[in-house]
Amino acid sequence: MPDKNKSVFLSDLKVKGNVIEKDSVIIDGEINGNVSAEFVETYTRSNIKGNISSKNTIIGGKLKGDVNSNKVHIRGTADVEGTIKQKILSIEEGSVLKIKTEIKK
Repeated sequence: MPDKNKSVFLSDLKVKGNVIEKDSVIIDGEINGNVSAEFVETYTRSNIKGNISSKNTIIGGKLKGDVNSNKVHIRGTADVEGTIKQKILSIEEGSVLKIKTEIKK
């Protein structure tokens, strides 16, 4: 994770609207909207209905939306539905996926 400022959304937080962060965002809550940051990391209790745009993304919770990121890592706890556009993709065993992948140029 980048050694910069980060915003943290805890599991009891619900957001309706887009989240835009210059540096890093860590999400363990619910977001109905798009997420944009240099680094995005979601945890087991996260539930995002929207798209993620970043340089580096780690998904550990539920995501219904598209991901546009240079590097994407999907943890075994993830449940993802959408299109993932990336240069590098890694997927842990145990994740639930209904995805389409595209390679970024």
